Amino acid sequence: MAQRPPTVGRGVLHPAEGASRFTVTPVPPGPGLAAYVEYHWIVRWDVTGQPPYEQQVLAHPNVHLVLEKSGPLVYGVIRGIFTRRLIGAGQVHGVRFLPGGFRAFTAGPARKLTDHILPAAGVFGPGADELCPRVLACTDTDAMVALVESFLLTHVPAEPDPHVARVAAMVEAMTADRTMVRVEQAAARFETSPRTLQRLFAEYVGVSPKWVLRRARLQEAAQLADSGSTDWAALAADLGYADQAHLTRDFTSVVGVPPSRYRPREG
Repeated sequence: MAQRPPTVGRGVLHPAEGASRFTVTPVPPGPGLAAYVEYHWIVRWDVTGQPPYEQQVLAHPNVHLVLEKSGPLVYGVIRGIFTRRLIGAGQVHGVRFLPGGFRAFTAGPARKLTDHILPAAGVFGPGADELCPRVLACTDTDAMVALVESFLLTHVPAEPDPHVARVAAMVEAMTADRTMVRVEQAAARFETSPRTLQRLFAEYVGVSPKWVLRRARLQEAAQLADSGSTDWAALAADLGYADQAHLTRDFTSVVGVPPSRYRPREG
């Protein structure tokens, strides 16, 4: 798969408001990890003297390794709204694995991680606990990335798993192509059966192909809502919904408010 520059922001709800509280620095992986890792992300914040800030995110179909003050954690795909509470000042270092990429580091299917947050030592051993404070003590982004990459390279499997690149390419296509709205369409595009696609996603991604398609549409709807006024009826048609009411139900069930009440907020 061709290396793409890392992008962040899609899925972050009310990003303008969050931008006044924290910064996100994305860093692409080195060549030794590019087959498994999409990018590193370092979040820094300072809300000292202010009320705690809660940032909500419509998560992507990616597993993350996150080094934070409470310790190193593995975040499976979160199917609901993920909320991060920021207090005082600090930083975290995250590693966003490619969809399917984390499967190469574990003995079990990705579905066992879904909606779970687990100690990273359970996957990477006690070295993860030793790594965490060293990384968080750094103030230089490049130094942080170098420490994490050096650690992860010791856990890269000797033999590459060909399914990882295939699954990552599938998720990328499903996320980018607005016309792909049904699992049957995706299966036809990838020359497989819906059942085989479902099994592959349960093993490598942790969520169903239907969830991936639905989440991509909801992320786009939220992103457009944050940009200002939206013709929701036209957007519903563009995103493959039966009608505006279908989009409204889907959006409300996940975000908690209907699209018409989701408004950009001041930063």
